[in-house]
Amino acid sequence: MRKIKLSPLFITLLLAAVLVLGGCVPKGEQDKAANSFMVTDMLGRQVTLKKPVERVVAIGPGALRLYCYINGIDKVVGVEQLEKNNPTGRPYLLAYPSLTSLPVIGPGGPNNAPDPEKIVAVKPDVIFTTYNADKASVDALQGKTGIPVVALSYGKVSAFDPAVYSSLKLIGEIMGQEKKAQELIGYMEKCKEDLNNRTKDIPDNKKPTVYVGALGARGAHGIESTQGKYSLLEAIHAKNVVDETGKTGSIMIDKEKLIQWNPDIIFIDLAGYSIVQDDYQKNPAFYKALSAVRKGELYSQLPYNFYTTNIDTALADAYYLGKVIYPRQFEDVDPEKKADEIYQHLLGKPLYAQMAKDFGGFKKLTLP
Repeated sequence: MRKIKLSPLFITLLLAAVLVLGGCVPKGEQDKAANSFMVTDMLGRQVTLKKPVERVVAIGPGALRLYCYINGIDKVVGVEQLEKNNPTGRPYLLAYPSLTSLPVIGPGGPNNAPDPEKIVAVKPDVIFTTYNADKASVDALQGKTGIPVVALSYGKVSAFDPAVYSSLKLIGEIMGQEKKAQELIGYMEKCKEDLNNRTKDIPDNKKPTVYVGALGARGAHGIESTQGKYSLLEAIHAKNVVDETGKTGSIMIDKEKLIQWNPDIIFIDLAGYSIVQDDYQKNPAFYKALSAVRKGELYSQLPYNFYTTNIDTALADAYYLGKVIYPRQFEDVDPEKKADEIYQHLLGKPLYAQMAKDFGGFKKLTLP
C-alpha cells in the first residue's frame, strides 16, 4: 500500500480548521457554561447556580443564622416574618438588627411551608433552606420559584455536628467565602478539642452527677424537660444522670425520677426559669427534696434553642458548665469573656452583655 505523505502546510491548515470548527459552539452557550457552577447540597442534590451570587434568602429553622456566620448580612434581600418578631435569644439578630427591616418572604417557623410568591418577589439568586428533609419537597420549591434551592442541615446535636460544618462549607463555596468557612470550622473544632482535653482524663469517681432541666424544645418547659446524651455535657465528659434512661435527645421525665437521681449539680435553662419558679411556688417540697437546691448547687444556662440551635450560645454554655462542674480544670476560664470571644468569632460582635441583660447571665440561682 502506498503511503500518503502530508505536507507541513496541509497539517497546519487541517489543525486550524479543527480549531475553527471547535469554536462554533454558540457564544451564549459558552458564556452560560463560564458563568455557572454546580454544588452538591446536604440532601445530595446537584444544584447549578449562576455567577456571581448577589441576592440571597435563607428560610427555615437556623438557615439565616448559618448564613450570617459566613457572610454577615451581605446580599440578604428578605427574611421570614418570624425573624422580624422578638429577636431576644437569637444573637445573629442582635448582631445584625437591620435584618428585621428587610422585606417579608414568608411566615417562617417549623410548621409553616415556604411562600414561593413572596420569595420570587425579592428576586434572589439562591434560596438556602433547612425546611425540607426530602429531595422531592426541595425540588418542588425550586420548580415553583425557578430559583436554585440549596438544602442545609444542622444535624442532630446542639454543637460540633459534622452536618453543620458541611453546611458552612457549602455556603462558603457558593458565596466565595471558603476561607471564612474553614476558619470558622477550625475555631469550633479548637473549642471542642479544648473542652475535651480539659476533662477527658478525670476519673468517673471524681466527677459530680449533673442534671440540666427546663431545656427548650419547641417552646419553653419546666424542670422535667431535659436531654439524654446531652451534647454539651458530652463535650466535657460530665456524668449526666439522664443517660441512665438510655435515651438520646429531648425527653420529659417524671419529676419523682429527679428526686431518685438527686444529682449533685442542677443547671436550669433560663428560657424555662420562670416556669420553674412558678412550679416552686406550687410545690416547694419537691424542690427542697433535691440536695442541689438545698446546698446551693443550682446554676443557670443561657438558652440557645430559638428557631433551632444558636451554636454560639451553646458553645458558651459548654464552657460555663465546665467551669461549674470542674472548677480546677477551668480555673483559667472566665465564662463571660469566653462567651464574648465566641460571639466575636461567629458573629463579629461581643454579645454576652445583651444576652445576660435579656436572660440573667451565668450565675447561681435561688428558689423562690
